Amino acid sequence: MLSNHVKLRELFAKFWEEREHKLAPPISLIPKEDPTTLFTGSGMQPLVPYLLGEPHPQGEKLYNIQPCFRAQDIEEVGDNRHTTFFEMMGNWSLGTYFKKEQISWFFEFLTKLLGLPKERLYVTVFEGTKALPKDKDSAEIWKKLGIPVERIFYYGVDKNWWSRAGAPEDMPPGEPGGPDSEVFYDFGEARKIHEKSQYKKQPCHPNCECGRFLEIGNSVFMQYQKQKDGSFKELPKKNVDFGGGLERTLAALHDSPDVFRTDLYDKIIQASEESSGKKYEDDADGKAIRIVADHLKAAVFLIKDGVRPSNKERGYILRRLLRRVAVKYRKLTEHLDFNGIPIIARSVLSTYDAIHFDAKNDEGLISIVINEEMDRFSKSLERGLKEIESITAIDGKKAFDLYQTYGFPLEITEEIFQEKGQKINHKEFQKEFGRHQELSRTAATGRFKGGLADESEQTIKYHTATHLLHQALFDVLGEVRQEGSNITQERLRFDFYSTKKPTEEEIKKVEKIANGKVNEALPVNFKIIPKEEAFQLGALAFFKEKYGDRVKIYYVGAKDDKIETAYSKEFCGGPHVKNTKDVGKISIYKFEKIGGNLYRLYAR
Repeated sequence: MLSNHVKLRELFAKFWEEREHKLAPPISLIPKEDPTTLFTGSGMQPLVPYLLGEPHPQGEKLYNIQPCFRAQDIEEVGDNRHTTFFEMMGNWSLGTYFKKEQISWFFEFLTKLLGLPKERLYVTVFEGTKALPKDKDSAEIWKKLGIPVERIFYYGVDKNWWSRAGAPEDMPPGEPGGPDSEVFYDFGEARKIHEKSQYKKQPCHPNCECGRFLEIGNSVFMQYQKQKDGSFKELPKKNVDFGGGLERTLAALHDSPDVFRTDLYDKIIQASEESSGKKYEDDADGKAIRIVADHLKAAVFLIKDGVRPSNKERGYILRRLLRRVAVKYRKLTEHLDFNGIPIIARSVLSTYDAIHFDAKNDEGLISIVINEEMDRFSKSLERGLKEIESITAIDGKKAFDLYQTYGFPLEITEEIFQEKGQKINHKEFQKEFGRHQELSRTAATGRFKGGLADESEQTIKYHTATHLLHQALFDVLGEVRQEGSNITQERLRFDFYSTKKPTEEEIKKVEKIANGKVNEALPVNFKIIPKEEAFQLGALAFFKEKYGDRVKIYYVGAKDDKIETAYSKEFCGGPHVKNTKDVGKISIYKFEKIGGNLYRLYAR
């Protein structure tokens, strides 16, 4: 049976290419085209504009394997199936094939190419609402393929419905959405996974959290559009959006409920064992080693994509990952020597060498970033340990303060106090932890959702403004390179590389040029052209992105609609205003250096 992740990637690509699909190159974990989210959190995230009607440069049938990161899953890591970093295999139909082809093809891929026994497959479909019909079509297709009715489960809008706004009642008029059909792999009754879980008193079913069933694929059928009167009308052009986890598919191929027992983790687990001196099986069911393996893998990918530890936004998430690694690594080794952590990081590079990394060239920078953060945290960790030793009594609130201040998980604090014969009030700790999570959730609303959750008028204006600023920087400084951008409704942030440090006068000149183009009321348009032609025309590109053979170019101020005469030409997926006058006045209110030859400006 197939079990190698490289072979799985090759099979997935070949399968869809044989069915006339083109590769939509995966984007960076730091999304350029989605100003509303810190990270790329799903395979469909970069495809949302095209699912909503934008023409894709590669055509109407697409596939890819997209690296993803979900910061909201950090606290879940440690069990046998949750990870913060994962890869999502995806395929899309933009108005071509629909349910029959998608379900049949995916079933063929799972059973014929991968060799998964169909007896182990369970599927779920949409049960319908008062306003929306039950998805009998999908159920009938599955039955004809050989999935019996007892392995087809119906669920409501919380499990088998997709729209950007969530439930159908929350969708605004004009918003598209549709039912989805998920496929689960059954690890079987013989393992008694359900009976050993905390859910044993409840009936087991595909969406049970016990771990017996593992979701390995989800086909979303964008079928309906909400009307002004609250009803739903079928879309004339229907889309398919499929996503299947690479890690989970491999776990099913291994017939292993533990996603960490695949070749995507073998080298990392082995390096963790050798470095720490602890065996995976002896580490409380592998929890600490799983956290080290997952968090360090995610950290290496984030560092590769340009994130650096800090106390803000993406940098804070990276810092949090690395410090949790340090705490768990100390638990494994029982000392404060973190020299083994960069060795484990090398195993991440080795696992994905020639796929996502050039191991020899990437190792130096990644090791430097990790070593610097470990040196920084070791001092904080020592202070925290000394504080713990000085405490004579501890309550849940104090335990949470230690968690917040020094990054001490509850189990580490508890371990040390057990030696003193003290116990911590778990309910009190969880109360404080829950309050903190709620505050974090409120603060992060919209920031991790992805998929252009915020297409407000103001963010679209700021998105277009970044194009004007990018070209103006090029005009004033010469060769510059975009490193990233972040947009909210309140301001835009633009990061760039320049060998020349801009002066205050030059930044003012950039602002003046950009506002001049706003005042000229220049048209903003796009064309889909061959990639090489776009480069020959001088279109600016985001260096971290991979592009297909055909690309979408947004251009500003072309004469007679000739792209070569445009003021600004840039690789971009949109959305943008139609005319620069709609951007309004651009005011650069902050400018700073953020690294070697790296600069950041803020504007509104």
